[in-house]
Amino acid sequence: MPDATPSLAAAAADLAAGRTTAQALTEAALARIADPAGEGARTFVAVQAEQALASARAIDALRAAGRAPSPWAGIPISIKDLFDQEGVPTLAGSVALRGAPPAKATAPVVARLQRAGFVVLGRTNMVEFAFSGLGVNPHYGTPLSPYDRATGRLPGGSSSGAAVAVADGMGFAGLGSDTGGSCRVPAALCGIVGYKPTARRVPLEGVLPLSFSLDSIGPLANTVGCCAVLHELMAGAENAATPVARPVAGLRFGIPDKTFLFDGVEPAVIAAFERAVAKLKAAGAHIEHFALPELADIPVANAAGGFAAAESYAWHRPLLEKAAEQYDPRVLARIRKGASMSAADYIALQVERARIIAAAAPRTAPFDAVLCPTTALTPPAVAEVEDEAEYNRINLLLLRNTAAFNFLDRCSISLPCHAPGEAPVGLMLTGAHDGDAALFATASAVEAALAA
Repeated sequence: MPDATPSLAAAAADLAAGRTTAQALTEAALARIADPAGEGARTFVAVQAEQALASARAIDALRAAGRAPSPWAGIPISIKDLFDQEGVPTLAGSVALRGAPPAKATAPVVARLQRAGFVVLGRTNMVEFAFSGLGVNPHYGTPLSPYDRATGRLPGGSSSGAAVAVADGMGFAGLGSDTGGSCRVPAALCGIVGYKPTARRVPLEGVLPLSFSLDSIGPLANTVGCCAVLHELMAGAENAATPVARPVAGLRFGIPDKTFLFDGVEPAVIAAFERAVAKLKAAGAHIEHFALPELADIPVANAAGGFAAAESYAWHRPLLEKAAEQYDPRVLARIRKGASMSAADYIALQVERARIIAAAAPRTAPFDAVLCPTTALTPPAVAEVEDEAEYNRINLLLLRNTAAFNFLDRCSISLPCHAPGEAPVGLMLTGAHDGDAALFATASAVEAALAA
């Protein structure tokens, strides 16, 4: 595996100083994608090399004329195969949509990044229709986690290709989506940073939906600062800068006590999590265990099927009538669960979600962030999920912690917290609803403390 790419800030500084060019950065990323010994063929479902190089050369010309649209102009990134690009069909990791017409317009989140000058390398692989946390795709292959490639381990999903692309230096960042953990889970399993915003902060137009009640758009990158820049630009800011880290001393972190967040967690994950907490304590942070009983109400609320089943079935029903046999059977089964939900079930779920969100908010209000492991597991072997029962068991374990905070509509971020050479483990920090800026400042402080 190649060395991790530098941060957006480092790349921007190199571009500004003339130490590199957009064309050089783009050519290096494309070379890694094309490397037959690497994961590029499974990581990307479409490489837009000609367009990327043309964009890079144009940015170099603009920078030479003093007209670069932003400090970030010329930095290569990837986008998940879920986002519309004008003139390109949006397949969402499927074959069932191969006959669909190309998109008429580019999704606003992609357009905003392009206006800032980011160079789009291509479209990354994903779980079909974003409906699993494992990263498996039977149509286009499964890109492997950078950890223990000899065994072949899951990258996490559904933004599998986005995470592997960043981890392997095939671009500086990847644009993903997060409905139940689809940015944070692959970030944790690939040893990078993944961000889930407060959902309403980033527009969903031009993004193929999984669950419009839970969907959010987030970045995957090497650092907290990278994610903050991308998030702010996607949220509509004209300019974006890396956040100023808060001092760790005096920060208050809450760890939910006696909840499912720590059930069945691998010893390696617990060990890395406890080391991270100990570092924060040593740096002067206040750590408090607290009760969050509303978490136990979420599985009960979802018992009839949940938002993703109901809302995905509503979107997919016309396509299922003509192309159900082209779906991944395991994804198809998850979508079809929505067919059995009644209108009364769905309305009751909406009401119960509002109650749970309102009840949980004051319990977490005293803290700068809530801490827990991002996933209960280190990257499982791909072979482990060939059995359907294990597929379902491992999928639930990978998504359980992240999905709880999607239900609560919180902003949330996963940071790598494992030691060098260990299996990747994610530390998840969750902030308040609409507390994105504060969470980035807190996460930057935590990132620095973990690196110390």
